[in-house]
Amino acid sequence: MIDNILDLSIFARVVQTGSMTDAAGELDLSLAVVSKRMAALEDRLGVRLLNRTTRKQSLTQEGARFHQRCIRILAEVQDAEADMTDSRTSIAGLLRVAAPRGFGRRYLTGIVTAFQRQHPALCIELSLDDAYVDMVESAIDVALRFGNLNDSSMIARPIATGYRIMCASPGYIERHGAPMTPEDLVRHACIVYRADATRHWVFERDGKAVTAAITPTFFCNDGDAAQAIARAGGGIFYKALWDVSEDLDNGTLVRVLPQYSAPGEPLQVVYPHALHLSPRVRQFAEFAIQTLRAQLP
Repeated sequence: MIDNILDLSIFARVVQTGSMTDAAGELDLSLAVVSKRMAALEDRLGVRLLNRTTRKQSLTQEGARFHQRCIRILAEVQDAEADMTDSRTSIAGLLRVAAPRGFGRRYLTGIVTAFQRQHPALCIELSLDDAYVDMVESAIDVALRFGNLNDSSMIARPIATGYRIMCASPGYIERHGAPMTPEDLVRHACIVYRADATRHWVFERDGKAVTAAITPTFFCNDGDAAQAIARAGGGIFYKALWDVSEDLDNGTLVRVLPQYSAPGEPLQVVYPHALHLSPRVRQFAEFAIQTLRAQLP
């Protein structure tokens, strides 16, 4: 079993560094030992894990799948070791956290404040941006992201999956009335917050998809601004429940067509890889997950 863990560690380091030579140097092993271990691992599994040429290497399809399992296994081993040491409680240094703007302002500012208060030696750099950010290139330690993870080099841990609803200000409903069916939306002013200029909204009712034509009166590339337009009476707004829950609670927005909604994008904590995570990254990820699960509607 110990030999198996060593082989997994060597394989993971070879993938991370991009070459057996670099992996051997980082692990303080000879290239011959690394090469022999990799060959033995492939023989034992009965599949080729790496495509090798004199100039570069790449993962095979089987290698990519096995690499993801290795990362998780080694992370569990590292967790078990960390539980037995005091290093897990040493939370200090710089932590870089990224999130979408609106969600970050609404939820993450309080989380990073509370976490830093628990760990005064920690400095947190919070980066809020709706555009996709390359975490490795931007040196981001941990990010809050919506949607499914497409990058196999990242580790994603799910937090929640919300749903999207329609809402409008009481003043707008008083002036224009409330739509009674999705077909009525085409006669109402609608506020669109999407990268594409959509003219249809898709909902679900009783598990069945419903598509309705809309009449966009406002297009906006900023979710908070679009929501402010809805509060000001500009029209009907369609967004995630956790974005509009505060306005619903205080009455500045009311729900429209409450029998219709749509699944939202899953919210996840994402970090580049699970190996050799610093205590501050691991602890913050856990803290954010638990806090958000308790806070989100």
